[in-house]
Amino acid sequence: MERNIVYIAVFAAVIAALGLLPKLTLISGIPITAQSMGIMLCGTILGARKGALAVILFLALVALGLPLLAGGRGGLGVFTTPWAGFLFGFPVAAFATGLMMRLLRGARVGVSAGIAAVVGGIGVLYAVAVPYYMAMTGAGLVDAIVTAMLPFLAGDLIKAVAAGAITGAIHKARPRAVMSRA
Repeated sequence: MERNIVYIAVFAAVIAALGLLPKLTLISGIPITAQSMGIMLCGTILGARKGALAVILFLALVALGLPLLAGGRGGLGVFTTPWAGFLFGFPVAAFATGLMMRLLRGARVGVSAGIAAVVGGIGVLYAVAVPYYMAMTGAGLVDAIVTAMLPFLAGDLIKAVAAGAITGAIHKARPRAVMSRA
């Protein structure tokens, strides 16, 4: 029990720490950060339930006003923007990523983690974020995909590959630390 709480807290901190990495801001003003890789890692390493709980803890700290999002943002206001669909999708994406890890038990850990990160950490995340963006802005589907998805996709694919490699390396060094496979 205590071990699970520690892992959940540590991964909430990992997500926050990834927000400290310099963000890349596109010409459109859209920031690309490493925090979504933390969401992927929560699922690939902790599994569905604990991964989602780590993300929920992170978001609770953000809601309390801690400046843990990339660029030092925090507080309830970040949950009211058209981009908040990503925040609301984070725990769902972590859960789905962990679930995919369980479904892909037969494959090598690094490969299954990469696939799980693409399906859960990208596919499921956009399945929440794009409709939310549409609802908040009145944009149509094509507009929302062009604005809220396509600019991030290449970076997200790189982060998914990195999450797969990191999870595979951790599993090789300490197999029991990858709880999604325990």
